[in-house]
Amino acid sequence: MTVLIDTPVWPWRGRRWSHLISDVSYEELHAFVAAELGIPRRAFQGDHYDVPEDLYDVAVAAGAEPVGARELLSRLLAAGLRVRKPRGA
Repeated sequence: MTVLIDTPVWPWRGRRWSHLISDVSYEELHAFVAAELGIPRRAFQGDHYDVPEDLYDVAVAAGAEPVGARELLSRLLAAGLRVRKPRGA
């Protein structure tokens, strides 16, 4: 299992957020999130989950590998799991 999480630096609604991905499959990611973090499936953002900073340490303790944002994106692209936004979105 390879679930990756970047540092919670992304601001939104007064909080900082991380991105959580799998470089294996979406099924692996959904299973990890449901079992370890309790984030609902409706929070899935097409190829990642946004994780609030207060769950970052929980995710890492549960086995998510901390990586930088560039490595996270690189691994997602290499796995063929990156969902690109339509132009103009």
